[in-house]
Amino acid sequence: MTIRTTAAALAPDADPGITPGLTILGARALVGDRFEEAVVRIEAGRIAEIAGSEGRVTPGLGTNERLDGRGCLLLPGIVDLHGDAFERSLMPRPGVQFPPALAFDEADRLMAAFGITTALHGITYSWEPGLRGRDTFLSLAAALRALRGRLRCDTHLHLRFEVQNHDGVAEVAPLIADGTIGVVAFNDHFADIENDLAKPEKAARYPGRTGLPVEDYRRLMARVGARGGETGATVAALAGMAAAAGVPMLSHDDADLETRARYRALGARIAEFPLARDVAADARAQGEHVVMGGPNVLRGGSHKAGNPSAADLVGAGLCSVLTSDYYYPAPLHAAFRLAGDGMLPLERAWDLVAANPADALGLADRGRIETGRRADLLLVDPGEMNARPDVVATMVEGRRAFISTPG
Repeated sequence: MTIRTTAAALAPDADPGITPGLTILGARALVGDRFEEAVVRIEAGRIAEIAGSEGRVTPGLGTNERLDGRGCLLLPGIVDLHGDAFERSLMPRPGVQFPPALAFDEADRLMAAFGITTALHGITYSWEPGLRGRDTFLSLAAALRALRGRLRCDTHLHLRFEVQNHDGVAEVAPLIADGTIGVVAFNDHFADIENDLAKPEKAARYPGRTGLPVEDYRRLMARVGARGGETGATVAALAGMAAAAGVPMLSHDDADLETRARYRALGARIAEFPLARDVAADARAQGEHVVMGGPNVLRGGSHKAGNPSAADLVGAGLCSVLTSDYYYPAPLHAAFRLAGDGMLPLERAWDLVAANPADALGLADRGRIETGRRADLLLVDPGEMNARPDVVATMVEGRRAFISTPG
């Protein structure tokens, strides 16, 4: 698919700032609950006007570039509520770490190329040192603050807070208050790590991640485990901070209804990766969003034995949000896969990666193609029979974030 533009709005050397005016013609746009051929005018980063294919849009206030999207779908940008593939950009091999700014840049380019316009990097802040420890977390937060406004995607942190990290609560307070942290997740992987350490083939990965020999790591775990009585107070303190700042909270890997109810009582109204179908059903019955991973859809099930199938939950109406999880191409391809398999029409499948996650995060300015909303938009060549979607242009707040090489 070749993108045809009448001027340099999306040229490689274009001003990366917000385009004064851009009109997209010829694409089939997802407007409301259906696709229709439309003309969409963007001004100052917002959708200023939507007209039918035969309509004439009002001339823009500034220089109005025209983008020919014939043969493409025009879709709202993907809102990725949880993406922790960023860890590979930071540490592509065990023990080999790169500067945070460089890692953010690599991930940013990948996300824009696969249609992600709002990104919440899943960054773990744990009681363990190394990749998920205090120094790494604080350096990442500082780097993201310094890069604010310079990345292609609207980027925030999805704080994956290990609930035994009792000394870390004070460190995250200012980052919650200033919006660097866009969502707070309560994680508890202590028992999983204990199980891993009992298996030599899994225990071997922890020295690379933490810099500690396995026996030193075991001793650290014993010290952390001895403070188990503090966990309730730590979780309550973190939940109070998030609630005061209006930052959404979610629980992670809820194994049972009791766990979901406990986090719900603290204000966590999003259930992420529930480990049982009845937990997902309970959350949806309470009007809560249920988050699953896009890779789960693409692979035909979870990579962890026994965990629910995301596609099955979607088909039953028990999953409302799909994320990239550990693979940035997943939301784009998962939505098209669900449509291609007849699970949902594409316009509803796309809600799982755009409108619904925006709603879950309280981001009322994006997720849908409507006048007044941010011009976070994708032009996608759906491929033959919608089977191979290819992002050919990504716009974030009206500016070029990605454009494929014209062929």
